[in-house]
Amino acid sequence: MKLYTSLEQFKARKPVVTIGTFDGVHLGHQKVILRLQEFARQQDGDTVIFTFHTHPRLVTAPDGNNLRLLTTLNEKINLFEKYGIDHLIIYTFDKSFSELTYSEFVEKILVEQIKTHCLVVGYDHKFGKNREGGFDYLKKCAEKHKFEIERLDALLVDEGSVSSTKIRNALENGQIEKANQYLGYQFTLHGTVVEGKQLGRKLGFPTANIESSDKFKIIPGYGVYAVKVELGETEYNGMLNIGTRPTFNNNADNRSIEVHIFDFEGDIYGKEIMLKFAGKIRDEQKFDNIEMLVRQLEKDKITAFSILSK
Repeated sequence: MKLYTSLEQFKARKPVVTIGTFDGVHLGHQKVILRLQEFARQQDGDTVIFTFHTHPRLVTAPDGNNLRLLTTLNEKINLFEKYGIDHLIIYTFDKSFSELTYSEFVEKILVEQIKTHCLVVGYDHKFGKNREGGFDYLKKCAEKHKFEIERLDALLVDEGSVSSTKIRNALENGQIEKANQYLGYQFTLHGTVVEGKQLGRKLGFPTANIESSDKFKIIPGYGVYAVKVELGETEYNGMLNIGTRPTFNNNADNRSIEVHIFDFEGDIYGKEIMLKFAGKIRDEQKFDNIEMLVRQLEKDKITAFSILSK
């Protein structure tokens, strides 16, 4: 896959293009990618994805800073490569770009610079200043500039359409299995192991405290989760707690992310770590004493193994 952060060097054979934020690269996005690849084969062309950094809502929406993303830029790049895209354009989305009208975007970028041969769009595609460019307008542009266009229907899962917003809501509510179903893969979180209070070690369940590598990455809701833990080239089983450690802590705002890695010993402070969420074990609870907490952690470990073995 060829990666571009500007269009100066861009060159592709009969570019078959799709445009979007692609947060999560979820099943709906994957449907667009498959159709893109089918078209490219039919036209003897190359697949091209035009996406943005940063997320448009972080620039244009008054509440943009409250937005949390399903995928970091690196995660998105890796997913596009995994799904076999030929060319990936990552365009800087800033205030000046947000002021482009759809006709300016089509003429200056899609036609003049990319030389689009065919454009594939999702069912709810809108673009340009104030999201003014809908499918009907695009069809007129396609006729004028002599490129083909196809719109896809919404992908339905359990009779509901897949969207990044629905997946964010599922994650915020701790519904990992639902989020994973919509994503088509296990939700991941990258971070760095930082020093903690070592409370888990005293309980016989040593934990690594994780600091997320991206402040805009969504963190699932409070609870205990079964996870796969990737350290370097090795993958381990584990269970992870997201919350405030209520048995020890009265500060409800002090969120921590801690993972207990099964059958592992070693100093990993400062190491990069990747967590793949397989399922939720339970909500976070406050226990009356340490003994009750330890007994529950032992049950949680059994449940985690059961989830991870599926």
